[in-house]
Amino acid sequence: MKPIMREWWIHVGLICIPLLAVYLHIPPPQLSAALQKWHSAGEDFPFRGRRIFYRDSYGALGSSDVVILLHGFPTSSYDWNKIWEPLTQRFHRVIALDFLGFGFSDKPVSENSFFFIFSCVDKHFLRHSRTLASLQRPHKYSVFEQANVVEALVAHLGLSHQRLNVVSHDYGDTVALELLHRSDHNVTGHLIFNSLCLSNGGLFPEAHYPRLLQTLLKDSSYLAPLLTRLTNNVIFQKGIGEVFGPYTQPTDAEFWDMWTGLRYNDGNLVMDSILQYINQRFKHRERWVGALTSTSVPLHLIYGPLDPVNPHPQFIRLYQQLVQRSTVTVLDEHIGHYPQLEDPTGFLNAYFNFIHSF
Repeated sequence: MKPIMREWWIHVGLICIPLLAVYLHIPPPQLSAALQKWHSAGEDFPFRGRRIFYRDSYGALGSSDVVILLHGFPTSSYDWNKIWEPLTQRFHRVIALDFLGFGFSDKPVSENSFFFIFSCVDKHFLRHSRTLASLQRPHKYSVFEQANVVEALVAHLGLSHQRLNVVSHDYGDTVALELLHRSDHNVTGHLIFNSLCLSNGGLFPEAHYPRLLQTLLKDSSYLAPLLTRLTNNVIFQKGIGEVFGPYTQPTDAEFWDMWTGLRYNDGNLVMDSILQYINQRFKHRERWVGALTSTSVPLHLIYGPLDPVNPHPQFIRLYQQLVQRSTVTVLDEHIGHYPQLEDPTGFLNAYFNFIHSF
């Protein structure tokens, strides 16, 4: 039996080497003019030896209000591009960042990728490869670290004592709840919330249904490193398209920009580690749902009901049952998981109505 097992692993290794060689020689897609413009309008700040991309736009005169936008998985701050200009007309400052591992921020290699490459490539090659130099310290991504990133950005921008309006989506919702917990418990360095607006995120693990690929990536330590390398634009576009409504699908150019942002700095190789946030939601449910249900911060939820990840009516009923202080906007029935992209006008109207209500 043992010789058979050894022979099987040899075959796997022989398959891995050419796959990895091919992958490493596939250049990442070029930035479109729109994505390049977004990138050029932002800058980086240092966080524990990493570079974090953010945008900070000054807008409305006579206002001191600041809004911070927290994006979802697996995309980036570019998710907010359709509502950016209207927000700058209402707020004094509009700020968005790419979380660590996303978009234009650094993407330190995760543990699974680290061991996968070591098992498939000669160590001599690794020692002399500039591209793989960062593999010496595999990275474990967490919601707690991303909350630290947001707090560091706020301090970097001199806004530690400013009341902040936070708008979040998907993965960003969970980061926002960790920030809310720290704020309500007066943890050193916490954000001072003026308001929090959530949108289509897995706030309740029991009402959240990740896609099949997400489940495989987060739970299969053996398959995940291979899947991250085999995922291409076609697979990505199909997966993302399934969470949009049928009448609000991204254009080919928009799909390409999402894929480009993911591939930038090999971000697809760390998806498995980032996706551990789904498991973290279960582990820390009491902490994060508790923050949501007990806070006195003004809350609002903007929800696209045609969302297979957080399905209607299960999700919205649970939210209204547990978070009774919050107001809610349910958008048109054809709007899916990305309401700020699928219905930017409806999203903005709902948000401005909320902001003007307190």
